[in-house]
Amino acid sequence: MAGAINVAVAGASGRMGRMLIEAVLASGDCSLTGALDVPGSAALGEDAGAPLGRVTGVAVTDDLASGLAGADALIDFTRPEGTLAHLAACRAQGVAMVIGTTGFTPAQRAEVGAAAQALPIVLAPNMSVGVNVMLRLLAQAARALSEGYDIEVIEAHHRHKVDAPSGTALAMGQALAAATGRRLEDCAVYAREGVTGERVAGSIGFAAIRGGDIVGDHTVLFAGTGERLEITHRSSSRANYAAGSLRAVRFLQGRAPGLYGMDDVLGLRD
Repeated sequence: MAGAINVAVAGASGRMGRMLIEAVLASGDCSLTGALDVPGSAALGEDAGAPLGRVTGVAVTDDLASGLAGADALIDFTRPEGTLAHLAACRAQGVAMVIGTTGFTPAQRAEVGAAAQALPIVLAPNMSVGVNVMLRLLAQAARALSEGYDIEVIEAHHRHKVDAPSGTALAMGQALAAATGRRLEDCAVYAREGVTGERVAGSIGFAAIRGGDIVGDHTVLFAGTGERLEITHRSSSRANYAAGSLRAVRFLQGRAPGLYGMDDVLGLRD
């Protein structure tokens, strides 16, 4: 495809990886040039489009150098350790990154930030356009309801998700705290059990539900006296994450090194 953006996908045999490959193949301006997976994966050596009934000519590989060869950008929704290995390879080969991986420790996030001095990187806990618009709405609501309202973040995901609260729920908590001039670590409550005492005024509570094949539901509850306001986003498919990821890939083309978010991609930054 002449003039196409060359895209590699990490975690090619996973649920999100397959959705990303399908989105790249369906796009009119992107071309799949690489598909990465972990050593020992049963998908290694297979055509990346095989689960979709497509022939792409791109074989799934665990060799980072060959999988990234010719790529303009890598989309990575894997796990922190894998993402950091991919980050080092992308830095060596000058490949931009779109990172949707969650569960980073502060030290791991610092590694991503350091790499962004040499590469343009979009890092976001959720690539959904709707979720990122919701983050802006939450900041407005938090400022308006800063007195007399208790805030709870409730999230639900499929049984296979390994981290809790979700990266998206944490991003919502950070947006809520920042809007009222606080740090999330100073006001978050992540678990309640037994005799907990009364709710601490100004705290932001989190509840995580895991079960079935729930793609991702997030609700922020503002509970006041005599009324409740709920702002909710529900994902029925991973297709919205893939669509947002491709918007991030397009945003990165020709971009200077730096660490960007979906608010940059979507023009939502003040």
